Amino acid sequence: MDFILSEEQQALQNSVRQFAQKELPDIARQIEESDEAPSLELRKRYGELGYLGVNLDSKYGGAGMSHLDAVIVLEEIAKISIAVAFPIFESCFGPSLAVAHFGSETMRQKILPRVCSGDIVVAVSMSEPNAGSALTDLTTQAKIEGDKVILNGTKRWCSGAGHSECYIVYCRMDGISGAKGIGAVLVDKGTEGFSFGKRDHHMGFRGVYSADMYFDNVEVPTENILVPAGGFGKLMDAFDLERCGNTTMSLAVAQSAFDYVLNYVQEREQFGKSLVDFQGVQIQIAEMKMKLEAARLLLYRAVVNAEKGLPSIGESSIAKCFANETVREVTGKAMQLMGGYGYSKEFPLEQKLRDAWGWGIAGGAIDIQKVNITSALVGRRFNQRAK
Repeated sequence: MDFILSEEQQALQNSVRQFAQKELPDIARQIEESDEAPSLELRKRYGELGYLGVNLDSKYGGAGMSHLDAVIVLEEIAKISIAVAFPIFESCFGPSLAVAHFGSETMRQKILPRVCSGDIVVAVSMSEPNAGSALTDLTTQAKIEGDKVILNGTKRWCSGAGHSECYIVYCRMDGISGAKGIGAVLVDKGTEGFSFGKRDHHMGFRGVYSADMYFDNVEVPTENILVPAGGFGKLMDAFDLERCGNTTMSLAVAQSAFDYVLNYVQEREQFGKSLVDFQGVQIQIAEMKMKLEAARLLLYRAVVNAEKGLPSIGESSIAKCFANETVREVTGKAMQLMGGYGYSKEFPLEQKLRDAWGWGIAGGAIDIQKVNITSALVGRRFNQRAK
């Protein structure tokens, strides 16, 4: 067991950090002000640098590196802003990994090189107006007719909706009830009958699009089926890796808030001495640091143990849940230590606190992760419908 990054990983971390701190702050500020997604030009730049698909096979344009390497890259970019990091998140931990694991060779060749070059972003569409945590209640229908799949339904809370070029849509295939009927189909933006509602605007996550998605007799070829009916378990296995991306984003927000406030308490003076000289402040700083270190170790365990496949639901849920709670705690403490400056939009803490809260909702709510953890411990799924 080795808890030290290799020389190559440290070099990767330093190079990404230098790029992020030099080139991304102004872009991040513009995105926060405009609430517009990162540009195609920035995605292309990421592609040139090898930041997209870090852990995808090199034959598809990826870097062929490990999940841990992808975590290292994502964290350094996300410390600047989750919005500027979102294309990397989607390419390394999002639906692109589901395509890599479960897609046909034709689908991989069609999708993954374009993801790694920055030409497209693939988003995942799971939730519906009446199916969020209760995902097996989804009603979007996919009917197979000959060599076509016809989709009808409404989707909600898809990060990237309206901006991403391609979507993996979870759907109920051929009317089969329950989890056994759920599969996933790839749908390109611009496909006839596929449209978007009014864009959502959230408390945080500025620059990350979200909108209702409508499917009105949308036809795609059967070769666009990523996972057929009965593959719900596979889809959720792939989603365990996405949880590790969520964990990384949480950790990055928390770490950047901590880095900022640690510098602040050493410079800010009250009653004739630096804030850090007060014992109460020292205790707060230590508690934040402990939580950050624990979150990072839980994340690294999940991704390192997943190198030969996908993470376990237990390890990924523990990592996500802990990081989700940690980022809320750390950003809250950091804001309190900064007082009025923390609450001001002129300083970064208020944005970080807003962004922090969303990660415990996105990708499976905190309480659902705790149910998953217990389920993994006892070796069975719990029926939430039973009375």
